[in-house]
Amino acid sequence: MRRLWSPAWIARHVLAVGLVAGFLALGWWQISRAAGGNTLSWAYAFEWPVFAAFVVFIWVREVRLTLRGKPEVPVSPAPSGSAATAYRRPVRTARQPVGYDDGADPELAAYNRYLAWLNEHPDARPADYPG
Repeated sequence: MRRLWSPAWIARHVLAVGLVAGFLALGWWQISRAAGGNTLSWAYAFEWPVFAAFVVFIWVREVRLTLRGKPEVPVSPAPSGSAATAYRRPVRTARQPVGYDDGADPELAAYNRYLAWLNEHPDARPADYPG
């Protein structure tokens, strides 16, 4: 619970309370306008409380995420003499070429060569393609 009383969280609490109060006040104002004969205000009278409910929903979700804490990231083993780094290694799998014949269509063959080149050079831009 201490996490929810940091200066940033206090600002979020104040903002949430202010928004909910403001949205409900605007809804009440629209009800008074609708009772005065403005038929369009009936839609707004229902819309503003929905906005207030959305603020409450977001606030509850963020509080739950904060209280749950950050998920643990597996730490890779550190080489001798260096600190451990927290990152996930990418999973590499062997790809088998798709069994199809593009020899009949030269445009398709050229496009497949282009895609193969992009796959072999993941850091390159498409404009770097030599073909």
